[in-house]
Amino acid sequence: MNDMTELVASTQQTLARIARDFSPAVFACSLAAEDMVLTDLILKGKLPIAIFSLETGRLHAETLAVLDKVKQTYGVAITLYRPQPEAVAAYVAQNGLNAFYDSVEMRRECCRIRKVEPLGRALAGNKAWVTGQRRGQSSTRAELQVEEADAAHGMTKFNPLADWSEQDVWSYLRAHQVPYNALHDQGYPSIGCQPCTRAIEAGDDVRAGRWWWENPDSKECGLHTVDGKLIRIKSVAA
Repeated sequence: MNDMTELVASTQQTLARIARDFSPAVFACSLAAEDMVLTDLILKGKLPIAIFSLETGRLHAETLAVLDKVKQTYGVAITLYRPQPEAVAAYVAQNGLNAFYDSVEMRRECCRIRKVEPLGRALAGNKAWVTGQRRGQSSTRAELQVEEADAAHGMTKFNPLADWSEQDVWSYLRAHQVPYNALHDQGYPSIGCQPCTRAIEAGDDVRAGRWWWENPDSKECGLHTVDGKLIRIKSVAA
C-alpha cells in the first residue's frame, strides 16, 4: 500500500466515523480543490453527511459552475445558504458595496454577513461539521487538528485533510477525475469571493491571493475563528 493509498484510506475512515458517531453531520463545501476531494469521497462512499455551500452573492462564475459539475457528475445538488438580503442591503447602504477594502473591521463585517451568519444556519441542529482545511494552506492553519472541539457552535469540527499536502490533493483529483474549479488552472490555489481573491505568483503562500491587502495573520473570514482569532482545541475524543 503506497502513501497516497494509506492517506485516502485514513481519510475514508475518518469520514465513516463521522457518519457513524456524529450523526447528523454536515460538510461545508467551498467548491475549491480540497473540498472537491471530500465531496468525491462522501458521495462515492454514499455517506450520510449532508453537503452545503455558502453562496455569498460575490462568487466567481467559475466557482458557481462547479455546482453544475457536481450535479452532472454525481447526480446530487449541493444545498446553498445565502446571506440575509436585508443585512447585505444595510451594509452596502451604510458603507458602500466594496467597503471591505477600507479596513480589516469592514472586511470582517462583510464576511460575517455573507458567510458567518449563513454558516450558523447551516450548522444548526448538527452534531459535527466537516471542512477542507489543511495545515499547509497558511501560517494561520499550521496547528490544525483533524478533530477539534468547536465551542462557538457547540459541536465537533473535523478537518479530514489536515495532513494532506497540496500535491496530495491534486494527485487525488487527477487520479479520480474529480471536477474542480477552473480558476485553479489560472493561478488561484485558494478561492473566495471574486473581489477578495486574485491569482498569485509562483512561490507565494497558497492563500496569498486572499485579502492580499491585509497582513497574513488577519487572513481568515471568521468561519474558523472566535473574536478574530483561530481557536484550536483538540477534541477529547480525538
